[in-house]
Amino acid sequence: MAQHATHGLQRLQALDMLSLLVAVLRTDGTVLYANAALEQQLGMSRRTLEGVEFAQFFTDPALLQTALAGATSNDFAALRYEASLKRLHQDPVPVHVNVAPTDTRGEVLVELWPLEQQVRQDREERLLEQAQAHKELIRNLAHEIKNPLGGIRGAAQLLELELQSPELSEYTQVIVHEADRLQSLVDRLLAPHRHPHQVGDVNIHEVCERVRSLILVEHPHGLRVQRDYDTSIPEFRGDRAQLIQALLNIVQNAAQALTERIAQGDACITLRTRVARQVTFGRQRYRLALELHVIDNGPGVPDTIRDRIFYPLVSGRDGGSGLGLTLAQTFVQQHHGLIECESVPGRTDFRILIPLP
Repeated sequence: MAQHATHGLQRLQALDMLSLLVAVLRTDGTVLYANAALEQQLGMSRRTLEGVEFAQFFTDPALLQTALAGATSNDFAALRYEASLKRLHQDPVPVHVNVAPTDTRGEVLVELWPLEQQVRQDREERLLEQAQAHKELIRNLAHEIKNPLGGIRGAAQLLELELQSPELSEYTQVIVHEADRLQSLVDRLLAPHRHPHQVGDVNIHEVCERVRSLILVEHPHGLRVQRDYDTSIPEFRGDRAQLIQALLNIVQNAAQALTERIAQGDACITLRTRVARQVTFGRQRYRLALELHVIDNGPGVPDTIRDRIFYPLVSGRDGGSGLGLTLAQTFVQQHHGLIECESVPGRTDFRILIPLP
């Protein structure tokens, strides 16, 4: 009998691979099994949840009790409704609930989709699709610009050789200079696609320290770069140079937003590393992921560009190329990761997520 029960639980362990919140209940409404995603959302261990009446975790327990009664009497194949799931030391989270009997007698499957998680996943998927579209657009545009640009520069140099008056060569020099400036922009647009991925062991804190030293050389006065590291984070396979460049772009972006505070002497950027467990991004679930935050106390991202900050050529400051965050997102996505941003006046938080082994 004990062996049969053990086999039953092993069968349910596959549910831990899902990002969906799942509980398998007995017909009396008590928890037989809770998957890892549900443990994390409730802030309680599986062992604590087992044998407990699941309805008590909802703000309106009667809805689940009614659904369970219908499922056990086979009144319906599946029932869906919306509810609020209570969490330990946190506000309730709105969820879609799906209740259905399983193929095993005496079991009912309860699936929960947090609405905020659904919205976030949709946003992440949109970001990935946009990044792919931007990548193709940039690559094609850059190649289209590059060829005529070389011709314009060459023609200007030939014209300069034919000019009799030295004063007129100033005009050809302007053409050459501007052509070179555009060439530099095109090279930066093509940079992520031109260089192969150089994979090796990466220590994220070495990356952070490198970026920290570079930014403090650039801003020796008025800017404090605070460390908040979890030193237990393991090394992972990645392109160290790309990650340094991605993080540097974000930190430089933050420093530029802090110009006024640097002048006042109270600018602060925090580099924070954490391990995130059982996280979902890019529609995929990961057991462990690196969570690297770049937090600044600047004015925040302007509302007018908040939804477009990772678009190419979108900048919140005069003279900005609008490429720094685009390239950072591209480099992180090449590590199967993602960059997110939350910003309010006084606090902007760029969060880099990268899967860990």
